Amino acid sequence: MQQKKNYITKRLKVIVEIGCLIITIFIFPISCSKNDSDSSEKNSGTTTQSGATTNNNLPVETDTLFGDGVNLQPSYYNNGNVNFGWDLMKQQTKIKIVRVEIEPGFVTQAKSWIAQAVSNGYKIIATYHKASVLGSDDTAELMIAARWWQTNYATLAASGSFAINLMNEWGSHNISPAAYATAYNNALAIVRTVYKGRVIIDIPGWGQETYTAYQACKTSNPAISDTNIILSTHIYPGNWNQGKNHTFQQSDLDDMSNTGRPCIVGEFGTGTGSCDWSGCVDYAKSKKWAVLAWSWNGDGNNLNMVSPSWAQNGSATTFTLSNYFDTVYARL
Repeated sequence: MQQKKNYITKRLKVIVEIGCLIITIFIFPISCSKNDSDSSEKNSGTTTQSGATTNNNLPVETDTLFGDGVNLQPSYYNNGNVNFGWDLMKQQTKIKIVRVEIEPGFVTQAKSWIAQAVSNGYKIIATYHKASVLGSDDTAELMIAARWWQTNYATLAASGSFAINLMNEWGSHNISPAAYATAYNNALAIVRTVYKGRVIIDIPGWGQETYTAYQACKTSNPAISDTNIILSTHIYPGNWNQGKNHTFQQSDLDDMSNTGRPCIVGEFGTGTGSCDWSGCVDYAKSKKWAVLAWSWNGDGNNLNMVSPSWAQNGSATTFTLSNYFDTVYARL
């Protein structure tokens, strides 16, 4: 009996040792690989749902930018202390995103604008907007915008999560792809010291030079090295593509797609000109791009989706939908 017990014990010991060896050879490396991967993610950053990467505990926009929306330009009216008409906006269920243009000097007000948008359930694009330099090729102005974000991002982000649109409509029709890329490489490097999410950059020529943007991303020397960007075009009837020497058209949006970067229509609206703006917006939507109408409120003339506009009454508290609303809302 004792010999049988010893024999069984030895057999069990051998079986256990073989089992441990199998675990060591086949299972443990898998476990190590997972642990190594986790460690790598912690050291190099974690990819979010939107494809953005966090690092060094820097804040980041974690929502995708899928969905359409509207623009808001509140800086110029009643010192930025305006009523947005959120209740009316929420009845328009196709509006998912608000793009808020912020003039320098309005950081305190912008904190409130962002907090309000968040509390009403909207995704946010926050845009540095300096009206006096739209379409400028002055690289100093783009650097000022980058340093503005470096200084103010943390303060603004404390009010809610948003994606950075580095600067509204920087770059003229005449800027070269290399000059555009160089300027944005320098500006993005500054923004990256505080923000690791996707940065939206307006293509040059007031958002119209799609081929220049393509070259700046793919073929110029240098090219834009930061690939965690979203290209934004602005579409109006007066659009002109100087790089292709023709009225802006649907095929121009293919140049943006061919960069391999995500794209949006950051602004679109009506006006005077021969560009088929509505057909271009529809084509962008067929590409699954977000499209944002200009504007819910804040245009200085007639392109406001609600009435009264802030230009008419900056302290208004109640609003109705304007005739213009139907024109652009149909494209969302």
